[in-house]
Amino acid sequence: MQTLAYGSWPSPIGAETAAAHDGRPEDVGFVGDEVWWSAPRPAEGGRRTLVRRRGDGTEEAVLPAPWNVRSRVIEYGGRAWGAFTADDGPRVVFVHFDDQRLYAWSPGTEPRPLTPLSPVGGGLRWADPQPRPERGEVWCVLEEFTGEGPGDVRRVLAAVPLDGSAAGDRAAVRELTDDRHRFVTGARVSPDGRRAAWIAWDHPRMPWDGTELLVAGIGPDGVFGEPRIVAGGPEESVAQADWTAAGELLHASDRTGWWNLYRDGTPLCPREEEFADALWKVGQRWFAPLDNGLIAVVHGRGAAALGILDPETGEVVDAPGPWTEFAPTLAAHGERVAAVGAGPHRGYEVVELDARTGRTRVIGAPHHDAVDPAYYPRPEARTFTGPGGREIHAHLYPPHHPGRTGPAGELPPYVVWAHGGPTHRSPLVLDLEIAYFTSRGIGVVEVDYGGSTGYGRAYRNRLRGQWGVVDVEDCAAVALALADEGLADRDRLAVRGGSAGGWTAAASLASTDVYACGTVIYPILDLAGWGSGETHDFESRYLETLVGPYTEVPERYAERSPAEHADRITAPFLLLQGLDDAICPPVQCERFLERMAGRGVPHAYLAFEGEGHGFRRAETMVRALEAELSLYAQVFGLNPPGVPTLELSG
Repeated sequence: MQTLAYGSWPSPIGAETAAAHDGRPEDVGFVGDEVWWSAPRPAEGGRRTLVRRRGDGTEEAVLPAPWNVRSRVIEYGGRAWGAFTADDGPRVVFVHFDDQRLYAWSPGTEPRPLTPLSPVGGGLRWADPQPRPERGEVWCVLEEFTGEGPGDVRRVLAAVPLDGSAAGDRAAVRELTDDRHRFVTGARVSPDGRRAAWIAWDHPRMPWDGTELLVAGIGPDGVFGEPRIVAGGPEESVAQADWTAAGELLHASDRTGWWNLYRDGTPLCPREEEFADALWKVGQRWFAPLDNGLIAVVHGRGAAALGILDPETGEVVDAPGPWTEFAPTLAAHGERVAAVGAGPHRGYEVVELDARTGRTRVIGAPHHDAVDPAYYPRPEARTFTGPGGREIHAHLYPPHHPGRTGPAGELPPYVVWAHGGPTHRSPLVLDLEIAYFTSRGIGVVEVDYGGSTGYGRAYRNRLRGQWGVVDVEDCAAVALALADEGLADRDRLAVRGGSAGGWTAAASLASTDVYACGTVIYPILDLAGWGSGETHDFESRYLETLVGPYTEVPERYAERSPAEHADRITAPFLLLQGLDDAICPPVQCERFLERMAGRGVPHAYLAFEGEGHGFRRAETMVRALEAELSLYAQVFGLNPPGVPTLELSG
């Protein structure tokens, strides 16, 4: 074991390696007996393709470039494809990202459009397509812009003809519901085809605050009757609904403070753990009913395991294997369950669980070690104590290298990672971006600050009215605790985050002296501007919960915004931004930098053409990672080999 300064260890995990393994399979589904999913292609402009697993076990990407299977509904998107089988093979309906039209495709043909373009605002967008071949239609969520502003929009459930007759005729799209609700999820149809269930909510609520579960009858002509509310409310979040094979209505609700499962209103497995999570994308699935009456579930507390629930006994039997975290994308066919799972030492892969035997196996996107796994971090779940004695959950990734150790008496630098959302959490899985730093001798700690999901509604509600306070305090408490424990160098702490995490990082630099520097990625920086037309419709009223109504507490918006307090920031920072970001637009960064001008604080601003909210292109991710490491090297006095120097200006 060779002794070398922390942050200067040679590592085989380059930025290119990390970028090549960014992203994960999503939207798994059965097409006949085959399992299909969407998959990332960072090296192909960040597009997503469709992959099928044939009966012989081979994988095939079925849509070549430039086809990009991704929806922009509520900007975060959602399930972007659906399929059915015909006598001569599969039939697929998907959303193409570039124009947001629905397309139909079958093997051996070119995709053909099913929906028209609209010149108004953001146009017509679609999500969660569910083919109904018996009616010659595909049912989905329609998001239709009625003007040029981000709030000039309506959302309904709609039926699109599969014959292509609506490709140039908006009037040929049949609306299944009216637009009385601002937001809707896709409808789930009962096995007898006579009832539909979906979730709806309205401003200013976010879906994890309160939603309504609606049920309507479906007439012989495919027309929906008047819907009725069967669950949910202003302080009850229903995150998913579906039907059992026997026609019973299942839903996940947090009415007890935890997202638990209910069947026709009766609790099935009351526990202080989550059987759902924050509904950020249309079509997310945490449970899937099986034909035999059992239910596949993703559940846990601070993590998400895959299990099979017996609704008659309330017993859950978890799937065996190395996966400790499963994504909210389940599909079931007979007694087969398809899911996407990962663990601390393996990336996300497509997993199949046989509910009859309990056996699991990898069937798609199998994990392959990009480098010797000896370079992977050895993470640890920790609980820290914050202000007022409150618990703070975190994942600790100490520096780790099979052939290097730090000098005696030297403590390593650490970077605090604040997740986005902020109503979200950090999964404890292999992330090569984290390994990029830990294998060089820089520790990382992911903080699930108050407001994070996975720990019940009370923990989630800690952030109500306290964004920019609780998140900042919790991150600082964890950073200082690591220093007090002798695990981290108090003088070499950094903070980093993207989106809402970028807000927390910037707010931390503006309101504390804990950090020597920070990396701020596509952030919110000016609350007043962001909440008054600078963001998209979905989150345009989010701040009323996180901060408070602007008309009532305008001083709070000013006091907490980093853009209003640029004079307080003295630590060097790196600012990263996508120029096509509709959620946290570049104007936020530009306004902030104008107020930093002439203050002599070393910083760099990298803006990327063609990138939106979340970087997807390999070249962008490489540049961003190397720039971040260079920032830490310059501020902490490190010497990582082979890293281009980031030019900092004041």
